[in-house]
Amino acid sequence: MPGGDAREAAKTVTGSFEDFPFLAELPARGPGADMIGRTAGMLVELYARVEPSGWRFGDRPGRDTKRARSWLGEDLDALEEFTQGYAGPLKVQAVGPWTLAAALELRNGESALSDPGACRDLAGSLAEGLRLHLDEVRRRVPGAEVVLQLDEPSLVAVLCGRVPTASGYRTHRAVDRQIVEATLRDVIGVNGGGPVVVHSCAPDVPFALLRRAGAAAVSFDFSLLTERDDDAIGEAVEGGTRLFAGVVPGTDVPLSDPAGSVMGVRTLWRRLGLRPGLLAEAVTLTPSCGLAGASPDFARRALAHCVRAARSLADNPE
Repeated sequence: MPGGDAREAAKTVTGSFEDFPFLAELPARGPGADMIGRTAGMLVELYARVEPSGWRFGDRPGRDTKRARSWLGEDLDALEEFTQGYAGPLKVQAVGPWTLAAALELRNGESALSDPGACRDLAGSLAEGLRLHLDEVRRRVPGAEVVLQLDEPSLVAVLCGRVPTASGYRTHRAVDRQIVEATLRDVIGVNGGGPVVVHSCAPDVPFALLRRAGAAAVSFDFSLLTERDDDAIGEAVEGGTRLFAGVVPGTDVPLSDPAGSVMGVRTLWRRLGLRPGLLAEAVTLTPSCGLAGASPDFARRALAHCVRAARSLADNPE
């Protein structure tokens, strides 16, 4: 979300999504509130600090780690305030293990992705940190059915060997798909059987791999789908995987009418030959990616637009 006021953000998201509130991220506050820094602050026995090139592992928790944890606590305080008495699904999110490995630097300046041992240690630390985080969320909002979202915008680049080295002249080797899947499965398991969504806003989302890893839902930018994705999406829906379809832009642009926003979803459903009545059960409508780059007014309108578009889809699936 845009801005830096945790209470205002919590008030907006709980008011807009009464049936599915979420813990907002406010990266405009600076390092430690950004998605990488925020998740780095959750790690157990691993610490990171800000360097000119980005986030790099350090020996001890410094001011950047403390700042990240402080802001997360502030956001949790605000969420707790505005979810008094709430019972139902509540989404929290963190960066997934592979995007984190692509973004965090080792002491030599290279991405953690260059070192398989570092990737394993990072995934283990992340899993433990997420367990503690989810426990804290449940303590603060006892009625919550916690939905964990893992943000993996770099996942496709990791699988295809497109993550650049520190020099920028080469790329890191593609990581074996079985290793990627097994690591994701371990991190997904931290929600104790609760639903986990994996978000990837890149083309060629690996739907089948994410399903095998245990993702209950896949979140994606709907505008990046091609007919090459049809079979994977059809298999996912028939297998019970929910789709978080990003149909509302994440930056300030004119919004179409709610029915127009879901026209592509209806078209996809017809093309796949899926039962129209299944739409409301299988699809959740979201912004295409984060709203941090939008104005506060547009972010509020985008969330409200998602709700209206979802009602349009449920009322008229055909």
